[in-house]
Amino acid sequence: MLQAPADPKAFLAERAVRFQNFLNQAKGLTPVVTSVCHPCDAVSLSGALMARRDGLIEPILVGPESRIRAVAAQEGLSLEGVEILSTEHSLESAEKAVALVRQGRAEAIMKGSLHTDELMAEVVSRDHGLRTARRISHAMWAQVPTYDKPLLITDAGINIAPDLNAKVDIVQNVIDLAHLLGTPEPKVAILSAVETVTSAIPSTLEAAALCKMADRGQIKGAILDGPLAFDNAISLAAAKTKGINSPVAGNADILVVPDLESGNMLVKQLEYFGNALMAGVVLGARVPIILTSRADSAETRTASCVLAVLMVHARKKMGVKS
Repeated sequence: MLQAPADPKAFLAERAVRFQNFLNQAKGLTPVVTSVCHPCDAVSLSGALMARRDGLIEPILVGPESRIRAVAAQEGLSLEGVEILSTEHSLESAEKAVALVRQGRAEAIMKGSLHTDELMAEVVSRDHGLRTARRISHAMWAQVPTYDKPLLITDAGINIAPDLNAKVDIVQNVIDLAHLLGTPEPKVAILSAVETVTSAIPSTLEAAALCKMADRGQIKGAILDGPLAFDNAISLAAAKTKGINSPVAGNADILVVPDLESGNMLVKQLEYFGNALMAGVVLGARVPIILTSRADSAETRTASCVLAVLMVHARKKMGVKS
């Protein structure tokens, strides 16, 4: 029978320390004005207000005002000094949240209790969205207690079954994020089920193509290797056992998954089985989009705000305009 941790309180305390250390990375930075889209349940509203309390964001709550105030009253949350932009329904919330960015009033967007596709439909709108030349993708930042550095994992939230062209943008987006977070030449593992190239597994062919594209300068700013199985990417011992000699194997900064299904399962396993501290953000739009699951905790939502704040300030320092 599996045994519980010897000291559950110490286990939880260690996670709290990791969370506080991550919060400290944004200490002293100006809060980022963030349109919080449809925060109509306790978790999404408390997450936004927690991030405000911690000095990360200055939220503009976009949603039905009566519902937002009812949730706040029920949960004992103060809305004093918080701007509310009232809407009739979630689709209008998405439209107005995006409009705040286009008007220059907000520097980031935070998803509330609406469905992801409702928000993203407005973000990718050709007429009034936040598109750039890049394909939009999602990245998770994960700090796993059993790995010696944070991992970026992509794409576990937006692109269901990306083809090779989509993966080029997905990889470049996450490389650029790693640069903003202070890793100048991240090591990128292109994951598959095996480490050999075979036509029987199409993701191995795409992994090999992505690595060659990096060699030719079509993907810039990182060291790529793949296909790599998950164990080879994060365990030097596993890589050596299989005879893999690579600067990426056992030392990956970034994991690129074959598709959304595998990525979604990986990040949730790390979070629920591995006690990973998680944060998620959408890349490739004009501003960071804090996109978390409706089941995510207020802690995860706050950590995702840290990620967005670090991105906004790093881009400002580089002179990049929204």
